[in-house]
Amino acid sequence: QVQLVESGGGSAHAGGSLRLSCVASGAIIGINDMGWYRQAPGELEREMVATITQGGHTNYEDSVKGRFTISRDDSKRTIVLQMDSLKFEDTGRYYCKAEARHAISGLLGDYWGWGTEVSVSL
Repeated sequence: QVQLVESGGGSAHAGGSLRLSCVASGAIIGINDMGWYRQAPGELEREMVATITQGGHTNYEDSVKGRFTISRDDSKRTIVLQMDSLKFEDTGRYYCKAEARHAISGLLGDYWGWGTEVSVSL
């Protein structure tokens, strides 16, 4: 079984900071890309917020560039999203995603966490 567990969500005022973490566990090996995705209130789609490759290359959604920082620690199977200068529009449910190879089947697949809520007030 594969699990991605997010933590660190909560409430903050605009201009404040939050730090999200995601830990992967279970029967996976060779984690490739990892990232954070956001589902805004009332929206059905999840949009990419930030991703990081196995080599450390990062990619950010335009509205969070310069404010959010994604990092990873492969020894701990963890990614972190540091969110600074928060804006009201950052509100939503944040999901962690990892592309990884299943240790038993050998198949490459995308794994998702259950998400963590972020609420930013004006």
